[in-house]
Amino acid sequence: MSLKAKLTEDMKIAMKSGEKDRLGVIRLINAGIKQKEVDERVEMTDPLVLAVIEKMVKQRKDSISQYDAAGRDDLASIERYELGVLETYLPAKIDEASVQAAIDAAKAETGAAGPADIGKLMAVLKPRLAGQADMGLVSQLVKKALAG
Repeated sequence: MSLKAKLTEDMKIAMKSGEKDRLGVIRLINAGIKQKEVDERVEMTDPLVLAVIEKMVKQRKDSISQYDAAGRDDLASIERYELGVLETYLPAKIDEASVQAAIDAAKAETGAAGPADIGKLMAVLKPRLAGQADMGLVSQLVKKALAG
């Protein structure tokens, strides 16, 4: 079952069970997917749907930090709930050791040697680790691997 079909099925379940908050989040995801389809005139595949969800996760994390800084715990708790629902649709995260192993493999594959090759290495790693690892962490590890 594709991710898009799973979202549609989960939306029906949320409607039937009366989970208004969860239903709202799933509708937001579907709206983001539909907007991307219309804007770019593409059929959304699982990797593209994951990219939309990851963008929404990043937005929620940014909002949570802003709300916490402003002392708005009420709004932060709403964002945390939405973040929890969004994360159920992301694949399981891999640990730092697995990310490092992927970096080492890509480094050997591309022949990356110094800081000038960061872009080349990230271009190989991004499709492999999309949705499975925080790309900010991957970027830090790549810089560390190529600096030393």
